[in-house]
Amino acid sequence: MSKQHKRSPQGWDSLAAWYDGWMGQHGSRHHRQLALPAVLDLLQPDTDEAILDVGAGQGVLAPSIAACGARYTGIEISPRLIGRARQRHGQHGTFLRGDARRLHTISKLAPESFDGVVFLLSIQDMNPLEEVLRSAAWALRAGGRLVILMTHPCFRIPRQSGWGRDPQRKLLYRRVDCYLTPLQVPLKPYGKQQRGISISFHRPLNQYINTLGKCGLLVDQLDEISGQEIDGSKAENRAAREFPLFLGIRARKFAVL
Repeated sequence: MSKQHKRSPQGWDSLAAWYDGWMGQHGSRHHRQLALPAVLDLLQPDTDEAILDVGAGQGVLAPSIAACGARYTGIEISPRLIGRARQRHGQHGTFLRGDARRLHTISKLAPESFDGVVFLLSIQDMNPLEEVLRSAAWALRAGGRLVILMTHPCFRIPRQSGWGRDPQRKLLYRRVDCYLTPLQVPLKPYGKQQRGISISFHRPLNQYINTLGKCGLLVDQLDEISGQEIDGSKAENRAAREFPLFLGIRARKFAVL
């Protein structure tokens, strides 16, 4: 996934080794069990379709797209992550380095040339949102679909949400400290040898929906994906079912911008 923000034009390049070690060849457990199936269900890639993965990271989506017979192109701003993607999944598609906000500057991309555009757990690491979505709309054919899979912005807010326990009612509940205020949240560094830091951009759900509309993209499906139950207490399993981990959005391009 692309890790990019205004202060770091190379995204999560400094954290590429750690991130690649955590993700592995086929993605984290959450990728394999939840995120990838949800994206494919929303996108429904077909034979010979052209799919653009924005914020591709190490390219974990590429094998799934290729298995559907579609043509995969991944865009990533981090040189190191692009290198890992080509090593791991170069046989499944094409990987290009570029800025999600300025897809039109990538010489090998053309306007209105993709049937689908995907943000797989990457949109919350990109800013400004309108620039990113307008850039994606530029690449999308009329009638094409844009799919976003992200951590649920209503329940999973970095440093502003967490779990609480009510011992009297024997319930595990989700605590949300703030929601409507957009936030730029610096996350802690990862690993003793890592000096980089990740940035996450929290936005309320209305900002995603309204900005998609401003960019000529009409939402036609929204999915809320719960985490899988664990081998834990009844309260823990209930909480896993009731509070979505991911939000999936599909929008279609309804106008030539």
